[in-house]
Parts: sequence; C-alpha cells; structure tokens
Amino acid sequence: MTDGERRLAGRAGAHESWAHTEDRAARTAAARAAADARFEQQVDPDGVLPPQERARRAAAARAAFYARIALKSAASRRRRSSPPAAA
Repeated sequence: MTDGERRLAGRAGAHESWAHTEDRAARTAAARAAADARFEQQVDPDGVLPPQERARRAAAARAAFYARIALKSAASRRRRSSPPAAA
C-alpha cells in the first residue's frame, strides 16, 4: 500500500467509526478535558488563581494556540502555492 492509499484507508475507517458513534460529545469528552487541563496548567501551574480567572486565562491561551496554528497553516499554504524562485 502506498502512503496515499494508507491515508485513504485510514480516513474511510475514521468515517466508518464515527458513523457508528451515537454520542459524539461523550466519545471526545476525555480529550476535551485533557486539553482544558493542559491550558489551565499552562496559565496557572501552581494552582493559585481563582477558578474564574484561571478559566479566563486558559481561554486566552487556547485562542493564542489556535491563532498560532492558523498562522503556520497560512504560511504553509502560501509556500505551497507560490512558484519556486528562479535560480
């Protein structure tokens, strides 16, 4: 199997798995909780902030994380779409 065929087979398997999932939110709850905990740990490693402030800062850290990913994605798309420089 080529790399492309493996990706297609994996994608088909993922779609099949989701097709048989009744409660999508329950299936991903542990991953969401882990992501939330990661951002909370990042902004309040010593656990000294009040819960509301920790949540507010964690939301800002999450937004910054996804903004950086979007920036990297845009740069990658720009590099792929621009023609190679002439030597």
